[in-house]
Amino acid sequence: MPSNRSRTAPHPASTPRGGATRERLLRAAIELLEEGGYAAAAVAAITTRSDVAAGALYRHFPSKEELFVEVFRTAAEQELAALYEASIKQGSVSEKLDAVVRKFTSSALNKPRLAWALGYEPVDPLVDAERLIYRQTYRERLADLLRIGIANGELPAQDADLSAAALIGAISEALVSPLSPVGEGVEVEELVDSLSRFCRQAVGASPE
Repeated sequence: MPSNRSRTAPHPASTPRGGATRERLLRAAIELLEEGGYAAAAVAAITTRSDVAAGALYRHFPSKEELFVEVFRTAAEQELAALYEASIKQGSVSEKLDAVVRKFTSSALNKPRLAWALGYEPVDPLVDAERLIYRQTYRERLADLLRIGIANGELPAQDADLSAAALIGAISEALVSPLSPVGEGVEVEELVDSLSRFCRQAVGASPE
């Protein structure tokens, strides 16, 4: 991704982000999501894991839904930062695209339960709205990368926004079964290779 800018406006509840108790609650919630999804991340389980009283949780977050909005925001910001780092380590746009796709898919497949919870599991409308914001951010960053390739002649002329949306949709659909708690296991390296190859071909990027 060519830009590491944050999304337009931070949620008021997310600032300031300091405080050891707040961070323990977020860390406990993320750990529980990784272990068993939203069903495992009940308020009682979060407070027990973080060794924080329920009353303290509600002093930091007005509701469980607000807590999960912040959990999703924290995880998504970390993922965006990781994708940015992956993209700037490579040379050509084709290499940058390859690095971004590989980082995104391998990260999801290495933590499938967390990726399923963050990307696919039915959630409260507040969390779903946050999910849509970050999905749009992923698309915008990828479209920026494609525009660079189009401008310098590495990629053929195309609608960068449409191509970026199509790539994200294809990746998301391809990961549904591998990430699902009831899905079949896959060979991670083979799937990552296949998705990377598909994405390069789809936008007219040079092969490996």
